[in-house]
Amino acid sequence: MTSSRLDGTSALVTGGGSGIGLACARRLAADGADVMICGRTAERLQAAAKELGCRYVVADVVDEDQVAAAVRATAATSPLRAVIHCAGGTTSVGPIPQLDTAAWRDTLELNATGTMLVLKHSARLMARTGGGAFVAISSIASSNTHRWFGAYGVSKAAVDHLVQLGADELGGAGIRVNGIRPGLVRTELVAGITDPGPVLDDYLACMPLDRVGEPEDIAEAARFLAGPESSWITGQVVNVDGGHHLRRGPDFRAVFEPMFGAEALGGVIPEE
Repeated sequence: MTSSRLDGTSALVTGGGSGIGLACARRLAADGADVMICGRTAERLQAAAKELGCRYVVADVVDEDQVAAAVRATAATSPLRAVIHCAGGTTSVGPIPQLDTAAWRDTLELNATGTMLVLKHSARLMARTGGGAFVAISSIASSNTHRWFGAYGVSKAAVDHLVQLGADELGGAGIRVNGIRPGLVRTELVAGITDPGPVLDDYLACMPLDRVGEPEDIAEAARFLAGPESSWITGQVVNVDGGHHLRRGPDFRAVFEPMFGAEALGGVIPEE
C-alpha cells in the first residue's frame, strides 16, 4: 500500500503566503513534507512560515534567477518531490477595445511565463533526483469565458496547455504535471465578490454545489495530485469548482458597468 506520508521530501509552494497557497502549504506540511513557501512579500511569508513551522524564500516568479534560487533552496534539505504553483493574478480587466496593453502583457507574464519558469527549474532538478510532481493552479476562467476579464482567462488557458505539454515531455523523467481549475474560492483577493450581491448570486446560480469554495477544497486536490497516491495521473486539469464548469462563466456586469458603461460592455467600440 502506498504511504500517504511525505516525510523525507521537500515541497515548494509558490504564492504560499496566503489564500490557496497557504492552505496547500499547510496540507503538505501536515503529511510531513519539508515545505518551502515563496512569494514577493517578506512580511506575509514570515507570518505564514511561523504559523506552519516551514521555510520561506522571497522570490518573484517572473524573475528567472530568483525562481532558480528558490528551487535550489527548497531542495537543499531533502529531495524535491512536489511543487504547487499558486502564484498568479491579473491587472487586466475591461472590454477588449479598451484593454490596457501593458496590463495585458504583465498578466500574461505573471501567469503564463511565471508558470513556465517554475516548471522549467523544478523539472531540471527533479529529473536529476528521481522525479516528482508539479501542480499548477489555473482557473475556471481558462475554460469558461469570463467577460471583461482581459488577459486573465487567456493566460490561464496557456497554463492549462503548458500542463499538457509538460506532462507529455517530462513523463520519461518521472515527472508528473497536472493542474487544478478553481472556481470561486473564499480568499482576500475576491473578498468583494464573495460578499452578498448580484455577482455572488450569479455565481451560485451557476454551481450545482451552490456554495463558495474554501482554500482547503483546493488544497486537498493539490495534495492528492502532488503525492504518491496519484502516481499514474499526469496531464490532467481538474475542475474544483462546485460543478461551475458545467454551466457558464459568471456575470460581472454589476461590477464593470459602473467602470466602463453599458454600451462598452455590450460591444460598442468607442470612437478614437
